[in-house]
Amino acid sequence: MRAERRRPRGGEAGQASVELVACLPALLLAGLLGLQLLVAGYTLTLADGAAEAGALALAADRSPEDAARAALPGWARDQVRIDVDGGRVEVSVRPPSPLAAVGERLEVTSSAAAKAAQ
Repeated sequence: MRAERRRPRGGEAGQASVELVACLPALLLAGLLGLQLLVAGYTLTLADGAAEAGALALAADRSPEDAARAALPGWARDQVRIDVDGGRVEVSVRPPSPLAAVGERLEVTSSAAAKAAQ
């Protein structure tokens, strides 16, 4: 005897394909948001290093702005704001974003402080 294949009843043929196509935009959005979180975390690490470099330069009587900018990669130098207040250096950087509306609203900030050598 030969086993017969049964067709699904109720017109369910191709249902999985339809569900996959319907879920693709949500999966793409979730992937982009995950990528954006990774990039924002990496940018925060860069801002930490730049703030520390600026504070060390300030303690050595050098320009904290120049030191902080030099500690950043090229793409971040155009997206940075550096504030020096007394012995504190604050570095704010906008992370790159595949979504322009999100990228305009994101900014990571880090600060470091140092005393001048006596």
